[in-house]
Amino acid sequence: MRDTKIVATLGPASSDEQTLREMIRAGVNVVRINFSHGAAQDHIDRVNLVRRIAEEEGVYVGVLADLQGPKIRIAMFEEKSVVLSNGAEFVFDTDSATPGNVQRVGLDYPELIKDVTGGDILLLDDGKIRMKVLSKNESSLRCVVEQGGVLSNRKGINKLGGGLSAAALTSKDMTDILTAAAFEADFLAVSFPKNAADMYMARELMRNAGGTNALMIAKIERAEAIPNLEEILEASDGIMVARGDLAVEVGDAKVPALQKKMIRMAREKNKLSITATQMMESMITSHVPTRAEVSDVANAVLDGTDAVMLSAETASGAFPIETVRVMAQVCVEAASFTPINLDQEMVNRTFGRIDQSVAMAAMFTAYHFNANAILCMTESGSTALWMSRFNSGVPILCMSRNIHTLRRLSLYRTVSVVPMPTEDMTREHAMATAEALLMKRGLLKLGDLVVTTSGSTMGKIGGSDTMLVRRIGS
Repeated sequence: MRDTKIVATLGPASSDEQTLREMIRAGVNVVRINFSHGAAQDHIDRVNLVRRIAEEEGVYVGVLADLQGPKIRIAMFEEKSVVLSNGAEFVFDTDSATPGNVQRVGLDYPELIKDVTGGDILLLDDGKIRMKVLSKNESSLRCVVEQGGVLSNRKGINKLGGGLSAAALTSKDMTDILTAAAFEADFLAVSFPKNAADMYMARELMRNAGGTNALMIAKIERAEAIPNLEEILEASDGIMVARGDLAVEVGDAKVPALQKKMIRMAREKNKLSITATQMMESMITSHVPTRAEVSDVANAVLDGTDAVMLSAETASGAFPIETVRVMAQVCVEAASFTPINLDQEMVNRTFGRIDQSVAMAAMFTAYHFNANAILCMTESGSTALWMSRFNSGVPILCMSRNIHTLRRLSLYRTVSVVPMPTEDMTREHAMATAEALLMKRGLLKLGDLVVTTSGSTMGKIGGSDTMLVRRIGS
């Protein structure tokens, strides 16, 4: 059982049945549907295929719908690309219909002109090209190239330090939310939120579309989001450390420390975290990662992230299955070196709910009794979430009758999910059934010490009120 989960982006390289099946067998826990590419029906078909394969394989795979957000891009060039030299002047203007050349190009987001002023730094193509704004008028920006290179059609553009006024949710996003609700996404990732209001709006739109079971993930990729991180977390169920756009806005050197801060804050607030961007980028074209990439994934695991994410590596790369397999191996090895400081982590922590107190008591007891497993019988998954925020070194086996809960739990660190029979039964019958099922699957054996949490009334959300410690078979 692997503590840290793997999110894999689907695309042309990972859409056929055999590849998807092998990726799931290799360790994929959640698939990412990237709304920046593809048509709605393509996404629906992929989700249906994933869920059919997961059912056949006897596992639960979550679906993360990732909204495109406001992509601020340049328009098109006459020759598809130009080579910009250091010191050359270049103009951005509002004439996106006229193809660009080595002197100018149009903007798909003309409001950029209002958001910048003389002296501002513009970064294009994920920071590969850097320009300084010299002057502007109502319809154009005159810049000087500080770091040149090849600039091609539709590349993204950012302002160093942030400050762009583009709304987090576009009309395309609102349409895509309807699609995400239609295929019952388990998680909805919102791109470029600046504050809590952006997340509240996305949640309301998703609920109105019928997606009441989806957890909301805020992608932290704007400089403005950093000072508002606490309020964004309060309005979300989790965050994605989206290191690509974030690095462009705040600078590469600041991202590692921000990653650690965000993951730590998420765990303290009982929220989920996903670490993303270029985790195994070289495996797009190579069957082995670099040692730096292995260290990057391992450090995210040691930071306590719930999941590590693959983007182009599995969407369009040449080795999607191998990439998942290597990432899973790194996660397992890194977790074996994760320090366990449960007593220290619980110092000064207070719990205001009975079910939360039961969850924490189970963690404490399992750790000090050196239990073989924690068996969490849950309806909503909240008990498992609270447990997974701490590292006790004891596997958490979570059982539920709710299919939506089982899929959401696929993202929670240290949690393994097993379905419960759907028929009504007493708590004692349910516990006996759970233990028998887990023994059949090889997750427990006779003599194992197990700490179990459950509710007096089966099927009641927030009803966990009992902890039981026993040896299997005694």
